[in-house]
Amino acid sequence: MGIVLGPNRYGKAETRLVRVHRDGDTHGLVDFNVSIALSGDLTATHLTGDNSGVLPTDTMKNTVYAFAKEHGAGEPEVFALLLARHFVATQPQVHAARVSIESFGWDRLGPHSFRRRGDHVRTTVVTVTSESAQVVSGVSGLVLLNSADSEFHGFVEDGYTTLKPTTDRILATAVDARWRHAGDDTDWAASHEGALDALVTAFAGTYSYSLQQTLYAMGARVLEERPEIAEVRLALPNKHHYLADLSPFGLENPGEVFIAGDRPYGLIEGSVIRDDAPAATAEWWL
Repeated sequence: MGIVLGPNRYGKAETRLVRVHRDGDTHGLVDFNVSIALSGDLTATHLTGDNSGVLPTDTMKNTVYAFAKEHGAGEPEVFALLLARHFVATQPQVHAARVSIESFGWDRLGPHSFRRRGDHVRTTVVTVTSESAQVVSGVSGLVLLNSADSEFHGFVEDGYTTLKPTTDRILATAVDARWRHAGDDTDWAASHEGALDALVTAFAGTYSYSLQQTLYAMGARVLEERPEIAEVRLALPNKHHYLADLSPFGLENPGEVFIAGDRPYGLIEGSVIRDDAPAATAEWWL
């Protein structure tokens, strides 16, 4: 039986970066969590401990901070592309660089005062090789809820089924969405805001018979409104709400008081793809 080294990568995870842009009296604020992973000709270090081809992960961390000073840090897609291209161009043993960024939003309170925005996190994953660059943008933790216009019935029932069909339920989820761009040069801010608005608008405006139907409507709306996006992938946990039984207290409960469930929960995942979209150049998922 032969034993060989399989696919591998290494890097620096979760480098926290805050960049203050001091443009006169009004400051700008960027808050990133940057993770870097490199892959390539790294067999020797795994098999013999020869580190001659290993760029230290501490160097990767330092590069993040140096690039933030030298190039600024604005749109996460731009910053991720700069970093990934740097590692591929300067390290001949590196065949691919993957840079992931979580971008935390801050709302302005004054010229140099801010309040952390806590409703969702903007995400970016860039993969660069010597031949290609792939940009995936997204959002995580976007909590949405419809208190009406949601049904669930007509499903398979067997001997273990206890769920009752319903024509009126709360539909709630915490959206994790990723969208792959057709190219690597666009107005990243406008693209992100447009995709986010399309997701929210589709969720709110879809009369839902299943969370799967809502997932497709959300992904399709993004592709309809954002031509620069080739594919959308979503993971939608079903945040269950159970009608509270108030009968022991002599009270009726016509769909007004609910118990918010924690776990277990349903998890709906899927992708919506433009039929003429260029193929992905690197593996990606949520």
